[in-house]
Amino acid sequence: MGFLLDGVAGALGLIGRLDSEILSAASTTLRVSLASSLIAGALALPLAVLLVFRRFPGREAVIVLLRTALALPTVVVALFVYALIARRGPLGGLGLLFTPAAIVIGQVLLVLPLMTALLHSSLRDTSSDVYEEALSLGASRTQAILRCLREASYGVLTAWLAGFGRVVAEIGVSLILGGNIKGATRTMTTAISLATAEGDFPRAVALGLLLLGIVLAVNAGLYAAGSLRNLRGRAEHI
Repeated sequence: MGFLLDGVAGALGLIGRLDSEILSAASTTLRVSLASSLIAGALALPLAVLLVFRRFPGREAVIVLLRTALALPTVVVALFVYALIARRGPLGGLGLLFTPAAIVIGQVLLVLPLMTALLHSSLRDTSSDVYEEALSLGASRTQAILRCLREASYGVLTAWLAGFGRVVAEIGVSLILGGNIKGATRTMTTAISLATAEGDFPRAVALGLLLLGIVLAVNAGLYAAGSLRNLRGRAEHI
């Protein structure tokens, strides 16, 4: 018990002193996670719209593949990207391996199925009523789709926050593709792994507390958005 308390006390001291290594890992984590979730969201939204509002050959197969990809282990995604961008890979000449860009690529592929599935589910539920109603009132297909997106705004936000929460806490992609380079690709999760291996328990705990704080903030944001949505819904019915 004393070991744990000493570790927490040391962790709070490191956080209070704004330890440079901890801040560097946190900064790298936030940069690559924000970039990954934004890029994945930009790709997932039109894909979800296509799956909900268009009928095309192979549509059901795409949906099945997306659901299957939800269970892909992080290390499998990382190994696939590694094979592409390694020196002997087809994209090896770009020099992407062990850079923040490599982490972003891996995280986008990791989280894209999750965000697409969440957006698809939200839009599908909304479109059953809103889409047909908009068309019946004379809206074009594009206008009807935009109306559905507006109605599903909470679902869109949920998908993005879920994607961000997924990548901010992952380790396989960051470690395999980033290489855990201090000041460049060392994220909070890889820094925790390294600190634990080196016996620097207070630093590992400090990083863990910060990571938990970020995840808590994401979930608090989601809860606040949901509460605001419910308040607006009640106001509209008054």
